[in-house]
Amino acid sequence: MTIRSTVRHRLPVVATALALASVVLAGCGGQTTEASTASVTGAAGQQLNLTSKQERIIPAKDEAAAALLPPAIRDRGTLRVAHGSGAGNAPFYFPATDDERVFIGNESDISLLIAGALGLKLEESNSSWEGLFLGIDSGQVDLGVSNITVTEARKQKYDFATYRKDDIAVEVQESSTFTFTGGDSFSGKTVAVGSGTNQERILQRFDADLRAAGKPGITIKYYQDNTGTYAALSAGQIDAYFGPNPIAAFHVAQTKGTPNATKIVGTVSGAGSTLQGLIGATTRKDSGLIRAVQAAIESTIRSGDYAKVLTRWGLEAEAVPTSEINPPGLPITDK
Repeated sequence: MTIRSTVRHRLPVVATALALASVVLAGCGGQTTEASTASVTGAAGQQLNLTSKQERIIPAKDEAAAALLPPAIRDRGTLRVAHGSGAGNAPFYFPATDDERVFIGNESDISLLIAGALGLKLEESNSSWEGLFLGIDSGQVDLGVSNITVTEARKQKYDFATYRKDDIAVEVQESSTFTFTGGDSFSGKTVAVGSGTNQERILQRFDADLRAAGKPGITIKYYQDNTGTYAALSAGQIDAYFGPNPIAAFHVAQTKGTPNATKIVGTVSGAGSTLQGLIGATTRKDSGLIRAVQAAIESTIRSGDYAKVLTRWGLEAEAVPTSEINPPGLPITDK
């Protein structure tokens, strides 16, 4: 079912503030991305609606999935979902262009799919990246949906139900002659990355490998938000930005035809050199919720609602055919 939203109380969504840590603009999902126009043209040519007037998709309740819910959550009737997007990460979770009080995006729509399939009211909160995990750890939230990469280190503390591929993009100025064929391409280059992210970890390993081979390493730069990152890219202060592919693709679409136009020259898996990275909805380890979440995602994949949501945000290329619980992720010692 698709419904039109102009104000929040027409949807089973309650947006709250999760004041668990001071807001910082870094995380696995990248940094703040400005979205200043009412629409952006996606990779497939579709217009991505960036206003508060969203055509949101609410699936039918899946009784089998709902039966897997822990009794406490079923009885409460709400699913408390946290995002770690700070001031906003387009196209994941960010303020609408016509009303900054309303947050929209793919991760919000995925959260609504999960809650709807489970027959629950969705309560959304947003904080810093660190605050997201504090909320899960403390039990103040049930689920994190914030472009969280499955890694072996995280699996020691959390359970995951996958819902999207995880690829990292190399974004450069449109006029750049830089080519990317792998980590060696970064030798001697200046590259921006989000602090404390999975992308940073991979970039640091590229740098270590280059230096171990006697080659020039990477000068790694950090900026407070993506406004600073992209200003540095436009000014030629950095050679590339190494960040989540959806954020880079959104920015490419947003700047097309402008003096600050960019392009993506390559991608790598968010799980290292031997695995396809995956993004997962995240619960506290052994909380009893992850089977219900996985079943809800599977239900929306079968119904087609999942594909509709990804297409709405230009992320159809990152669709997964099935949701997995705790699949192999970025190895702790991955090179």
